Amino acid sequence: MKAFGKILGLCILGLLLILVALGFALTHLFDPNDYKDEIRQLARDRAHVELTLNGDIGWSLFPWLGLELHDASVATLTNPKTPFADLQMLGLSVRVLPLLRKEVQMSDVRVEGLNLSLERDANGHGNWEDIGKPLPTTTADPTDPNAPAVTEPGKPQAPSRPVKLDIDSLTVNNARVQYHDARTGRMYTAESIQLSTGAVHEGADIPLKLTAFLGTNQPVVRARTELAGELRFDRVLKRYQLEDMRLSGEASGDPLQGKTVTFSAQGQLLLDQSANVAEWTGLKLAANQMRALGELRVRNLDSEPQLSGGLSIAEFDLRAFFDGIGQPLPAMAPGSLGKFELVSRLQGTRDSLGLEDLTLKLDDSTFTGRIAVDDFARQALRLQLKGDTFNADRYLPAKSEKTANASAAREAEVQNSEAAAVASGESPLPDAPTRGAWSDDRLLPVERLRALDVQADLAIGQLTLKGLPVRNATLKAQGQGGMLTLQTLAGGLYNGSVNTQGTLDVRPETPQLALQTRIDKVPVENFIKSQNANPPVRGLLNLNSNLSGSGNSQKALVESLNGTASFVLNDGVLVNANLEQQICRGISVLNRKTLNGEPRGKDTPFKELNGSLVFRNGLASNQDLLVRIPGLTVKGDGDVDLRVLGMDYRVGVVVEGEQGTSADPACQVGERFVGVELPLRCRGPLEMGAKACRIDRDGLGQVAAKLAGDRIRDKIDEKLEEKLGDKVDPKLKDALRGLFNR
Repeated sequence: MKAFGKILGLCILGLLLILVALGFALTHLFDPNDYKDEIRQLARDRAHVELTLNGDIGWSLFPWLGLELHDASVATLTNPKTPFADLQMLGLSVRVLPLLRKEVQMSDVRVEGLNLSLERDANGHGNWEDIGKPLPTTTADPTDPNAPAVTEPGKPQAPSRPVKLDIDSLTVNNARVQYHDARTGRMYTAESIQLSTGAVHEGADIPLKLTAFLGTNQPVVRARTELAGELRFDRVLKRYQLEDMRLSGEASGDPLQGKTVTFSAQGQLLLDQSANVAEWTGLKLAANQMRALGELRVRNLDSEPQLSGGLSIAEFDLRAFFDGIGQPLPAMAPGSLGKFELVSRLQGTRDSLGLEDLTLKLDDSTFTGRIAVDDFARQALRLQLKGDTFNADRYLPAKSEKTANASAAREAEVQNSEAAAVASGESPLPDAPTRGAWSDDRLLPVERLRALDVQADLAIGQLTLKGLPVRNATLKAQGQGGMLTLQTLAGGLYNGSVNTQGTLDVRPETPQLALQTRIDKVPVENFIKSQNANPPVRGLLNLNSNLSGSGNSQKALVESLNGTASFVLNDGVLVNANLEQQICRGISVLNRKTLNGEPRGKDTPFKELNGSLVFRNGLASNQDLLVRIPGLTVKGDGDVDLRVLGMDYRVGVVVEGEQGTSADPACQVGERFVGVELPLRCRGPLEMGAKACRIDRDGLGQVAAKLAGDRIRDKIDEKLEEKLGDKVDPKLKDALRGLFNR
């Protein structure tokens, strides 16, 4: 028995020596470079690719099946002269005996200088789509024993046992991938790709590190990236994990206007294809000074993906962030957009994304609710927000230099008119203003509004808009296809209320605007006050208006303004306008006396002021102005030119005058002045109010002539009555009076 074992051992040893000798002979006596043409033909026939081997082929047989390719390229059979991939060197080796057990045990795999070019032509066809495809004229010979087997339709194939991988390491140096689309001219590149891994074993953690330079040409953007983590995969369960993932880098380019963005991302990534789930937990994001935490989960990967998760963005300076990425925001009030913070639950699909249960903090304001894009293709924006306070004025862009210069010129014109006016009213009537009061800067982003699909429902406890504090403000609006509808903008204003509806149609070349406004019991001075002057009038305003205009600037809208309005102003005061003194001056002229006293008050109170306006191309005409002042009734008609904020009014004042013993004798009203209408003329900048009013000398002369005629008629009546008495028929008396009155 011992002899048999000894003989068997010698036989096995002899076989091993023969195999080693055969391997030595094959690797030293057989040169694969002599069979490059056969290898190329085999690649055409079996892999349907054009393989070019410009460098040497190195190989080993046992115990490692080793292969080294140098300076090789691969092209499709349809375009054999244009390689889609080439490399400087590929080196790998596999243990021979484990291959018999369908186990791949490899040493280090090295790839040097891989260059992969992917192109889509003007017809939308990609060069990678032809990889592995035979030429259209090539048909397989069914009698060829080396031809690949054809599977009969419907015949089930026996499942193959997956190959077990065991690789010491994988290294890729200086690789490049390029994608070019001839239809759009866009190009995407990944250059200087460096990939290194540890031992590759299924079901075990595989450390990896990847660096690359990414770029695009439309727009020009360059980014340096680095990715590191621990990869684990299970091909049977179709489960892939990247643990302790760390992505970092820097980006620059045309959109960043010379600025650089530093970014990073961390977390645990999972793709479970058997459960149709993908997750990103422990998510950490950073871009310059912005920091965010969260988690993401996507279900139903194979049908209708559903996104859920959460996102929390720590407080940061939003204005500084946009400046840092080369997108400076328009100039606003100091401190605007200095604080931004967000916490939200995420929910989305392939076509939509919603920020649910949102808490958004912007400067001194806090909003809760929902912001969503229901359809990315239609830009369907949905807003449902509640806020505590919001000062909209601090976010309005600053005036342009052109507008600021125009405003300064107009203010100077108004100041000159006011300086020329004196309290006593002796100065000449102010000139009508000529300076435009409105900006011609572009007002609306028409192109973006035409593409907008929006539904907004906002509620704000305290809204500040154009300096007006609106309580419990509500805004409901919607827009689609270029038609935007303001369903309501309402709230409490001081002790009154305001409500506005309207439409904005941006479908035509010139935008069309229509507004309907109702104001109830709101102090009018808060609408018309300016920074440099006190309001010319005070009182509680009730207003109903229906206006329309067209254009894309303040100037164009005002110059095209048409519509109607009616107003009532109660319990009011004409500020810094002693209308009583103006009237006394008129009465003194009629009395042919000189006023002795000084004006006793600066303001003129009134009980009610009402009227209606008709707007035609920015000119507001009023024919029924009525003001009720104790002892006075004022009627007027004229125009307000909104284009230059100027007025031109003729006012008639019916007075009782001063009849007491303390009244100035020149201002006392006798019986013949009761009910007489005294004329005023008001002309000048609207900001001057009643300070722009003067006695109408021409009209006053007509009144004096009328009073003189009335006095003559009274004397004729007295003489007729004295001479004729009851001796003459009354009809004859009337005839005689008519004769003298002609």
